[in-house]
Amino acid sequence: MRGQVLGVDTRTGEGLVAGDDGNRYRFTPEDWAQRGEPAIGIKVDFEASGERALSVFPMPDTAGHRPVVAPPPHVPANDRSKIVAALLAFFLGTLGIHRFYLGRTGSGIAMLVLSITVIGLLVTGPWALIDMVRYLVMSDEEFALRYRRKG
Repeated sequence: MRGQVLGVDTRTGEGLVAGDDGNRYRFTPEDWAQRGEPAIGIKVDFEASGERALSVFPMPDTAGHRPVVAPPPHVPANDRSKIVAALLAFFLGTLGIHRFYLGRTGSGIAMLVLSITVIGLLVTGPWALIDMVRYLVMSDEEFALRYRRKG
């Protein structure tokens, strides 16, 4: 069946197609059978199954619309800053404070206990320095995925 995309939720990727039969059909990102994202107003070809549009393909460009729009880069939301984590690792790293900040309580306790002795400081000092460098060179996406708050 053929139709036209009426709307797309940019957060979820779910959309609505007006079929040539006068009915409306919902689709999910998994139903979109092309690279990129659907755009409002483009003509599509799809299989109708109840109120769902399956295997949605953009039709060749006939009305000046771009059939496929590249998706924007997705950066997961994060309530922690890699700059703050790096600064904590630099200034208070031997005590493991940066680990507590990032929710890594177990290794934070280990660093805190190790820092009681001089030998432990020789271990936690380089450990904190390596952590600081890792945070700074890590991409924002990787940092957000690795250190986001659970639950």
